[in-house]
Amino acid sequence: MKNYETGQIRNLGVVAHGGAGKTSLVEAMLYNTGVLSRLGRIEDGTTVSDYHPEETARQVTIHTSLVPCEWNGTKINLLDTPGFSDFIGEVKGALRVSDAAMFVVSAVDGVEVQHEVIWEIADDYNLPRIVFVNKMDRENSNFDKVLEDLQSKFKANFVPVQIPIGSFNTFAGVVDVINEKAYTGDGKGKETEIPAELADDLAAYREKLIEAAAEGDDDLTMKYLEGEELTPEEIKDGLKKTIAMGKVVLVLAGSATKNTGVFQLMNVVADYLPAPKEEDGPMAALVFKTIADPYVGKMNFLRVFSGKFKSDQVVYNSKKEKNEKIGNVLYVRGKTSVQTDVVPCGDLAVVVKLQDTATGDTLCDKDKPVVLEGIDFPTPTLTVAIAPKSKNDEDKLGDAVFKVLEEDPTLRVEKNTETKQTLLIGMGELHLNIMLEKLKRKYGVDVVMTDPKVPYRETIRAKVEVEGKHKKQSGGRGQYGHVWIRFEPNPEEDFVFAEEVFGGSVPRQYFPAVEKGLREVMTEGVLAGYPTTGVKATLYDGSYHTVDSSELAFKIAASLAFKKGALQAKPVLLEPIMNVEVTVPDNFMGDIISDFNTKRGRVLGTEPLGKQTVIKATVPLSEMYRYAIDLKSMTQGRGSFTMEFSSYEEVPARLADDIIKKAKAEAEA
Repeated sequence: MKNYETGQIRNLGVVAHGGAGKTSLVEAMLYNTGVLSRLGRIEDGTTVSDYHPEETARQVTIHTSLVPCEWNGTKINLLDTPGFSDFIGEVKGALRVSDAAMFVVSAVDGVEVQHEVIWEIADDYNLPRIVFVNKMDRENSNFDKVLEDLQSKFKANFVPVQIPIGSFNTFAGVVDVINEKAYTGDGKGKETEIPAELADDLAAYREKLIEAAAEGDDDLTMKYLEGEELTPEEIKDGLKKTIAMGKVVLVLAGSATKNTGVFQLMNVVADYLPAPKEEDGPMAALVFKTIADPYVGKMNFLRVFSGKFKSDQVVYNSKKEKNEKIGNVLYVRGKTSVQTDVVPCGDLAVVVKLQDTATGDTLCDKDKPVVLEGIDFPTPTLTVAIAPKSKNDEDKLGDAVFKVLEEDPTLRVEKNTETKQTLLIGMGELHLNIMLEKLKRKYGVDVVMTDPKVPYRETIRAKVEVEGKHKKQSGGRGQYGHVWIRFEPNPEEDFVFAEEVFGGSVPRQYFPAVEKGLREVMTEGVLAGYPTTGVKATLYDGSYHTVDSSELAFKIAASLAFKKGALQAKPVLLEPIMNVEVTVPDNFMGDIISDFNTKRGRVLGTEPLGKQTVIKATVPLSEMYRYAIDLKSMTQGRGSFTMEFSSYEEVPARLADDIIKKAKAEAEA
């Protein structure tokens, strides 16, 4: 692959809702450039961009693939992204380094949920866009309906530059609105007469196209308003400007699997979409994706935002504040790669075997350090517990999890010290299942997935005074510790220890032992073995033996006092309550509030946020572990939520009994 100048490069994020045919379209584009001798098929697992085992098994895109192709003196870096919400982080990473986005929409299904979600991301990045209406050869395909759908869902000026000739069984080719020519067949197609029934559409779209082009330049606007005809060159220049400014979205049509309309699409990409901005400053590159390859090692995908990135040099990771030695630099196409010595500004490449660099990091010149804007990855919300299947798996789990986390910023692992569980937090069921498959396939680690345990607590509701005595005599020195302790509720703090001993009934040197004994025994409460919290313990009396008393004896006496006192002090079970904020389109607000009512939630209020509403509530954690799945179902994937710990509250008695019985049964098992 030869080197291209910045002006010859196009970085294009290819995005869609799952099943729209995005990967097949990328495959057709590669085929047209001569890279492939035959079109791969998703069903056969033979496409260039979906090459990971988990992708070929499921026939869906899971990882963003970098697939460059060369067309008419232009290098088009295609970023084939996943179309399922569990992998939206991959989409965000790809669009951060793209200069335009191509939305692939099914002519049968129209605009779907992920199109809407990704459109908002493209808005955030202020990206120019084009739309390819795919599957015109399928039954029930309808170009006009999709066009109406686009115009009703998004605030944009959609201008068709390809009109399909027929649909389903009669789909034969496309009319090129820009050049006013018709083509039938696959590939470039055979030039033919424009069908008479499309003449009116061509004239209308052509006028709309010229009007859009005129908006790109003040001089063109004046010329257009004065009734003068724009030259083909003026139309092209004007369109390039309006596309770059986001004032117009070109709409094309065809069939990826039939390779019809794709040739003309590639011309539009090369001729009309913006090149990267050329920055002559010091070298700065952003890592937008990381893969742990079992053969090559760690691979960091990057985009050069200024200067030139060269092999065999030392660069500075400004986020980690560490130097990195650059060895080989690769241009990749799917799973194949070639080495290069230099990557120009605007281009995408891969570096291997860096020590400290991760997704979102900036690599730059140490003498002129910069930190590029990173990637705002979504927060994972679906939590499961994982445990190694065997001792052998346990030994390898830590290292394998670290490598998986390096690859995926939307995955988190936490160790819950209270429940003793390792928690894996991801974007959804598919995401988590694939991560577990990856642990086994790539790193040979088998793990079992279970529901997380709720970190319940226990507390007391009454004030009691109890005696704890430990006395043991078995030849030689005995053991003697004797305490009177007052236990009372103290909701403001986890535990407070005080003493009111008069007359030396318990010597001062044993106070720390009494406190330590209480703290240790309180880690397992009297109801169900959960930690006890919200207690004040006051040592106020007791006795000692000059020979047999010891720190250990007083520790044991204190623990006996707690076990007796906690049972008398009306113990109750507490559960963690979370502050939850759900952001959904307005029309789903009622469903969300009704659902919270079934989850023992309390809705605190709502706030408008553009076309969406933020619903604030407090909900027990036990009701929230599967909420990511529930919310996706209720909102067709349009909702999102965050939650954080709020407080502990008493579990209703009817539920507490079941929790206590279950905990005791597990303890006895």
